[in-house]
Amino acid sequence: MGVHELSSPTSSSRKWLGFVTAVWVQAISGNNYTFSNYSDALKSLMALTQLQLNNLSVAKDVGKAFGILAGLASDRLPTPVILLIGSIEGFIGYGVQWLVVSQKIQPLPYWQMCIFMCMGGNSTTWMNTAVLVTCMRNFRKNRGPVSGILKGYVGLSTAIFTDICSALFSDSPANFLLMLAVVPACVCLFAIIFLREVPETQNTTTNSVQEKQESYYFQVFNGVAVIVAVYLLAFDTTGNHGKVISVVFACGLLFLLASPLSVPLYSVLHNWTRSKLNKDVEEGQVHEPLIQEVVAPETVQENAVELVEPSIEIKRRPSIGEDHTILEAVQTLDFWVLFVSFLCGVGTGLAVMNNMGQIGLALGYTDVSIFVSLMSIFGFFGRIGSGSISEYFLKKAATPRPFWNAASQILMAVGYVVMAIALPGSLYIGAIIVGICYGVRLAVTVPTASELFGLKYYGLIYNVLILNLPLGSFLFSGLLAGFLYDAEATTTAGGGNTCIGAHCYRLVFAIMAIACVVGFGLDVFLVLRTKSLYSKIHANKKSRKSAVDSKPIKG
Repeated sequence: MGVHELSSPTSSSRKWLGFVTAVWVQAISGNNYTFSNYSDALKSLMALTQLQLNNLSVAKDVGKAFGILAGLASDRLPTPVILLIGSIEGFIGYGVQWLVVSQKIQPLPYWQMCIFMCMGGNSTTWMNTAVLVTCMRNFRKNRGPVSGILKGYVGLSTAIFTDICSALFSDSPANFLLMLAVVPACVCLFAIIFLREVPETQNTTTNSVQEKQESYYFQVFNGVAVIVAVYLLAFDTTGNHGKVISVVFACGLLFLLASPLSVPLYSVLHNWTRSKLNKDVEEGQVHEPLIQEVVAPETVQENAVELVEPSIEIKRRPSIGEDHTILEAVQTLDFWVLFVSFLCGVGTGLAVMNNMGQIGLALGYTDVSIFVSLMSIFGFFGRIGSGSISEYFLKKAATPRPFWNAASQILMAVGYVVMAIALPGSLYIGAIIVGICYGVRLAVTVPTASELFGLKYYGLIYNVLILNLPLGSFLFSGLLAGFLYDAEATTTAGGGNTCIGAHCYRLVFAIMAIACVVGFGLDVFLVLRTKSLYSKIHANKKSRKSAVDSKPIKG
């Protein structure tokens, strides 16, 4: 393929069309957070105790632990194959759950249900890996906006599924599971056609123009995402709706999700007029380190000696901010501080998401879909907002990113205290606070890990960090919430149990608030340890921006 073809309008539009399909995949890949919408149906059909139900949700989250397989496969298999694996696995996992809830088949043995729950949970790791890896390579200069937009749509996906199901199927758990099985599979099959890696050019002038153009387009994507979030929030907070209004809402939502298609259409028209300027662009790729390192002459001489005498080479342990292998990373204190603080945040957040169905019923709410949607929508604002805010203050004041994790952790503790008090409306406030803080933790930890341990082995390091999702789900949801709820509950005639009242989860919320305070202390400790690193990153970003601004761009 020639250089001109890589920079052609067709190539550019294909890259942006791939990003649009990536957004759609992310908009349907948050099905792991929708368990509360059908958990009560599973509990009654299978006559489960709360501990057994929570362990089903743990099995779902354990599927994410096998995301390491998707990470390893991303370097060996093409994007379409990875998407296909995820779509088939999700179709089978959620399809079997639909058969059970819709009573098409008899409830399966508990261990078999755990397997299919695990398959459904693991399916999204393949989708997310395919989307993130491909888009990061297609937009190397704008990794921050790419991550923020895609993660933001993951946060919205729960509300998208919940509200469409409420609008069209009157909150039917069976129809909801059918959507989880069919819709992601169809979207992934569509993305297989268009989502491809497109190499970038090495010409400085061309890259400068493309970077500015991409920044403008990403602002459009951010704007559309915010409009979708506000649109979903308006539907959730305006009470019950008639059938006609619900159908109109669903059509409007689908239109908004399709509206980003205007970007590749505009891109091909805009770039067509500039195609002649790209004829002499040389094909290549650019890899810029986060912290540029100046090599002294003595170091060059030492390296030359090492080449001649490899047997006496002494390998230096990498410093914080340099590329670490996973083995080198786990030997550092910073990794475990980040790991445990991440566990305190996402583990407790997952416990609320997995138990929201029973939390709502205990506090007297028969329909908990509004709380699921609130956590999803405000989780989106937490992801989008924290990404932009942390980047802004890093550039302006060298503020370490873990500072924002610390702020979210202490605010999350406040949210749990509010829910423990159980005053009228406290569950609404708590769901909003926990949603925001959970989104902040996910969005801020992604770049933090790459800044502390480098990008070279980032895929595997990140997949090890997100082992906190199944681990946190097991500790806080499977054990803590399950045991304490069963201790307060009364046995029902069918063999299950139930609990009504604020006391059902009060002790759970109190313990999770304490866990968040511990996480806050760890994040503050990490802020102090990484202050010098972020000062270097700030200085490097500032000097690089000055160099680009001082270089004239030829038209």
